[in-house]
Order: sequence, then structure tokens, then C-alpha cells
Amino acid sequence: MASHTDAAQPEVAPTVAPVLDVIGLTKTYSVGKLGKKVPLRALSQVDLTVARGEVVGLVGESGSGKTTFARVVASLERPTAGEVRVSGRPLPRRPSQARLREHRSQVQMIFQDPYTSLDPLHKIRYTVTRPLKTFHVASPGSEAETAREILSQVGLVPQDSFLERYPYQLSGGQRQRVGVARALAARPTLLLADEPTSMLDASIRLNIMNLLLDLRESQSLSLLFVTHDLAGASYMSDRIAVMYAGHLVEIGPAEEVMSDPLHPYTQLLRKAAPDASARGRGRGDSVGVDGEPPDLTELPPGCPFARRCPQARAECVAGLPDWREVGASRQVRCVLYT
Repeated sequence: MASHTDAAQPEVAPTVAPVLDVIGLTKTYSVGKLGKKVPLRALSQVDLTVARGEVVGLVGESGSGKTTFARVVASLERPTAGEVRVSGRPLPRRPSQARLREHRSQVQMIFQDPYTSLDPLHKIRYTVTRPLKTFHVASPGSEAETAREILSQVGLVPQDSFLERYPYQLSGGQRQRVGVARALAARPTLLLADEPTSMLDASIRLNIMNLLLDLRESQSLSLLFVTHDLAGASYMSDRIAVMYAGHLVEIGPAEEVMSDPLHPYTQLLRKAAPDASARGRGRGDSVGVDGEPPDLTELPPGCPFARRCPQARAECVAGLPDWREVGASRQVRCVLYT
């Protein structure tokens, strides 16, 4: 007679950790002159995840904290508080050189300005092969061939011609493709694209966006797409997270955030965004919001958007609103929702 413990047990699907899991991320800088320094809160208790194969758009005005968030996740800057986990593994506040190298092999950043992010003294061959050597991606002697393969993946052909050029010999779009190639050379699982098209002409902006989407599919990459352009984020992303004054204020599926924004700040971003049919071609340089963002050295105690919000209530300035669940997949930090 079979015992109770011999009975067949139901199979439990393994839990797959998100590629990126950020918990309570805070970044504070000390600014001002010697002896008169004050804290500037660039990020305040930010929680965000990026699933495997997912594209998350991080949207907000200049100075909202988007780039700071990406730089902390890439470990180019240290967090003041909070935790960054990549594939379930936390990154120590002060990692060893070996742990830092491992983290950066998984998380790579594509920078905003293709004119300053490439070393002008080195040929493209050096730029692309250096991460191959640093992260031991290619076997000794095969770096050049691997570099050719990567250049082909980002649309830079004939590859040998580009390998022997210097950055000044390339257009802005070609330079940004080299930046993408450099990031891919580390074989990362997560790409952080910091406004990768804002410095480019409109004619090639969509080409770079489509390149990133193609690489997401072919390389099984996850992507954090940082932008001030809600329309561009909608075109690129599965989900959108809206940031204001270092706080996330809304998170949801891209189509829903674009078609039915919940937070008053997101609503104003939507009014300023080009029509979605533009398929990511809009610049979105101005969000058309009256007033100025708050001084990050003197953040108000309530909602940071309250002073500019056309729907502000007395309770908005009393304290920071809690997150509210709206429907099955929307989150908003606003008292207008219960």
C-alpha cells in the first residue's frame, strides 16, 4: 500500500527571476560649494522590473532622473540606498573588481551622444574588440572575426571597411551603430539605451529604433529604453514607466499608457507627444507642461508634481501618495484613483 508521501505531487513551474529587479533605489548627490553643500535627491525609492525579453520605456522630462537610474543600474554610479538585482543576483554596494566585471558583462549601456561616447583616438576595430577581450567573449585570435559578425548584426557593412575607420569618419547614425555593437560585444542580457536617438537626424532615428527591436528578437535581449518622448516609448516598449523628479508616477502596458494615461503628468506628456501613427519619428523635445520641475534639493513633502498639476488637491501636498492599482496591469501614484 502506497504511503501518502508516495503519491504523485503536482509539478510547480520554476519561477524565472526578472533580468532586472530594482528595489527602493535612491540616489542622492551632495551639491554646492565647499562648506555649503546640500543633498540633491535624484532618485527616490524607485522600484522597477524588466522581464526576460521585455522592453520597458522609461519616460520623463530632462532632469527627471532617467539617466541617473540607468547609470546606477549599469554600476557607473553607486546607489545611496536600495538594491539592484540582475537575473536574481544582487549587486553589492561596493562590489569587487571581479563582481563588477561580471555585472557589466550582463548589463551594457548605449549612450545618448554618439559624437562623444567613442574614443576619437582609436579605430572602430579597437572599440568593438576591447569588450571581447575584457569579458573573454572571443577566443584569442578570433576577436577580429567576431567583431565582423557583430558589425554585420548592426548593419555596418562591408565590415572590414568600418573596422579600419576612426569615429570622425562616420556619420552620427553609423557612430550610434558602433555604440550598439560595442554593447553587444559583451554578450549582455540587458541593454540600457539612454536616449539613443535624440542626437540623430529624423531620417535615421527610426532605423536605430528598429535595429534595437530586431536585436531584442535575434539576441533574446531585454531592453530599458530611456526617452523623453512618450510616442517613441510607445513604439518601442511593452511597458512604460513614467518618471518625474526622481519618482515613478505611473507604470503600465505601453498601448494603454499611450491611449489612456492615468497620472496628470502622463496626460500632459501625451498631449505633447506626436500621433502614435508617426511610428516613433517624433522628437518630443517639449512636453508643454506649465511651470518648472521642483528643486531637487528642496523636494516638497507631497506629490512632486502637485505644484504644476491642474487637478491638484489639498491632500496632494500633505504626503506622497501610495501606489494605486487600476485594472489588472496599471499602477499610478495619484490620489485621483482609489
